[in-house]
Amino acid sequence: MMEEELFDQITYVVHQLVSWVASFAIIFGGVVPYIPQYRDIRRTQNAEGFSTYVCLVLLVANILRILFRFGRYFETPLLWQSIIMIITMLIMLNLCTNVRMATELNTKHRSFTDFDWNYFWSWSRFMDYLQCVLAFTLLFTYVTYLLLDSVLFVESLGFLAVFTEAMLGTPQLYCNYQNKSTEGMSIKMVLMWTSGDTFKTGYFLLTQAPMQFWICGLLQVCVDIAILFQVYYYSLYPQKPVSHTTHTTSAKAL
Repeated sequence: MMEEELFDQITYVVHQLVSWVASFAIIFGGVVPYIPQYRDIRRTQNAEGFSTYVCLVLLVANILRILFRFGRYFETPLLWQSIIMIITMLIMLNLCTNVRMATELNTKHRSFTDFDWNYFWSWSRFMDYLQCVLAFTLLFTYVTYLLLDSVLFVESLGFLAVFTEAMLGTPQLYCNYQNKSTEGMSIKMVLMWTSGDTFKTGYFLLTQAPMQFWICGLLQVCVDIAILFQVYYYSLYPQKPVSHTTHTTSAKAL
């Protein structure tokens, strides 16, 4: 009898320990891939290989996910993951903006309040990105408040949040395609994306998270694998980018 009680206690402790480790990994694991990319950009003072549209995708996805929780409960670690990711993406944007301003001194300054769609998300100051994020957050918070009683809206909001996140790698995929190279992109970052997204999708399945989460998690893994294929392909068949598109690529990558 005592042996059974001891076994039950050990099992409970192990289960709690695994749960805490998994929660910690979910909360902070998503930001780990950006550490090598952040260090590379600071070291080289060149952000051309990193698409800041990745930051846009993650900011939108995580803001919508937080709003989705008001309509449908999901695990608290996923909520903290979104908060930590938003902070991380703002830090990445701040760095990329500072690097661009230091290297493109003669470029005309563009701001969010110009409302010029041709330069959307290619502004000159970090404050402009912050204004855009705040405007988006306030707008969708208001809409969510009005339609919170609608099951269709809440479920659509949840799907939009995770589908947007599933498209995380597509800006980087497109940036690599335009550059005809993966130079400047941290391969460690993409490998961490792949392992993290695989772990996250498994976590969604095990914790019985809403269906939108794990379906889009699988899609995210597929995009990660496509980027890894680009790394292999462009290293095996290096291609020189067309000269007249170089400036355009730089603008979109930032």
